[in-house]
Amino acid sequence: MRGLNAISIRYNFIQTYQVKLFSIEQIRAWDRYTIAEENIASIQLMERAAAACTGWLASQFAPGASFVIICGKGNNGGDGLAIARMLVELSFKVSTFIIDDGKGKSADFEINLGRLSQISKEINFILDKKDLPKMDGGVVIIDALFGTGLSKKPAGIYRDVIRHINKSTNCVVAIDMPSGLFADRETVHQEVMKATTTLSFQTYKRAFLMAENSNYCGRIVILDIGLSSKYEHETHAEYELVDMQMVKSRYKKRNEFSHKGDFGYAGLIAGSYGMMGAAVLCSLSCMRSGVGKLTSTIPACGYEIMQSTVPEAMCITSGSRIIKKIKDFEKYDAMGIGPGIGKHLAHRIWLKELFINYQKPIVVDADALNILAETPSLLAKIPAGSIITPHPKEFERLFGVAKNSWDRIDKAKKYSKKWSIFIILKGHHTFIATPEGNCFFNSTGNAGMATAGAGDVLTGIVTALVAQGYSRESACLLGVYLHGLAGDMAARAYTEEAMIASDIIKCLPEGVKEIAGK
Repeated sequence: MRGLNAISIRYNFIQTYQVKLFSIEQIRAWDRYTIAEENIASIQLMERAAAACTGWLASQFAPGASFVIICGKGNNGGDGLAIARMLVELSFKVSTFIIDDGKGKSADFEINLGRLSQISKEINFILDKKDLPKMDGGVVIIDALFGTGLSKKPAGIYRDVIRHINKSTNCVVAIDMPSGLFADRETVHQEVMKATTTLSFQTYKRAFLMAENSNYCGRIVILDIGLSSKYEHETHAEYELVDMQMVKSRYKKRNEFSHKGDFGYAGLIAGSYGMMGAAVLCSLSCMRSGVGKLTSTIPACGYEIMQSTVPEAMCITSGSRIIKKIKDFEKYDAMGIGPGIGKHLAHRIWLKELFINYQKPIVVDADALNILAETPSLLAKIPAGSIITPHPKEFERLFGVAKNSWDRIDKAKKYSKKWSIFIILKGHHTFIATPEGNCFFNSTGNAGMATAGAGDVLTGIVTALVAQGYSRESACLLGVYLHGLAGDMAARAYTEEAMIASDIIKCLPEGVKEIAGK
């Protein structure tokens, strides 16, 4: 029963101070650094990874479960062989299949093959299609073909194995990466293992956060294998994952002698005839996110609606059915514009006036973004440091059609720097690009938030945080995380299918309590 101590303690999801999304080359360097720092052999680090995976598997499947482990001949295959040995030692039923492509094996693979051979006779070699494993529906398949070692499209027997497993209805657990999936770039071929769960090590790979890969990765579980914390803290990563510890470190606790003037004065420009709900949602979420005071500029048709639904906000009217002009905007510490305003010539006029004369942060959303897309010259006038919050279609209207998520993120990075703006690209793992080149993916949120008005809620939250004096970067990160956290709470209370945008607002107080540690 070797390795059981490691198995019992190393299968929990990682929670670190910050989750850096290292490239594959950086992760390999991280492995080498850990090996040198601890003065251990690489096989010992492989043993840790296998123990972590085995611990998770043992926690998820009944003692009588059967496993079929498919191994390549590199280090991912070595992981698979070590997992096979540990599962056998735990009295699981295990059959191991090794792809024999006539090429060489890694040294650690050889060692683990020898160890497994001492305790198991269920070791098979796959030379061609006739050797493919026959599996009943109850067998759990472990994918240990490539991991992060893939450099080209799977071909030959590897392609056949992937297709064979994908035709089955079995539960598939991928080790480190679903085989066939590239970690740091788009995957255009179809020969990718469709995993039910992916067990990866120490940190997310960027591929896990891309929408087009969701059918391949399944549930993502990140396992701690004790890689060097010194390397993690000292090595720069272009991308990071926004998690609870990160937002806790940026959250500002209130002084008990504070007054409303300490928490900023926000201005919102929102709403039109038939779209006053957007103004209400944006205003409510702004108030619920801690702003000291708020004035919402709306058309006159929504006056009674706003005063009765958001009595805490002050209200200015302009125009009867649409907002015709804005005034006195210099007094606001931050402004949010766009939810529900529609697209009208009058809006282009006052948007230009606002951009030229208001030199504080502006949060730009919804129809204001669509007006910018139709009037590209306005983009050059947006105040530096402003924040735009497009969903993918709004983003493409602004910056051009993207081939895929990778391309869209590259465009966000490019235009964030070009226009000196912060871009919140909304999605399941909302992406934040900063003018300084910092890039973040959010870790909260769910499919229930794909509902009308959820974006208006985010605009209100971010505007409130900027008005309170948070840096624009912190306002983006904290705002997006809080929005998703409240959405997760709403999904638990109302289900993803039944929740609506106002439910997110209802859950904001609980979200703030969790971040504040109250």
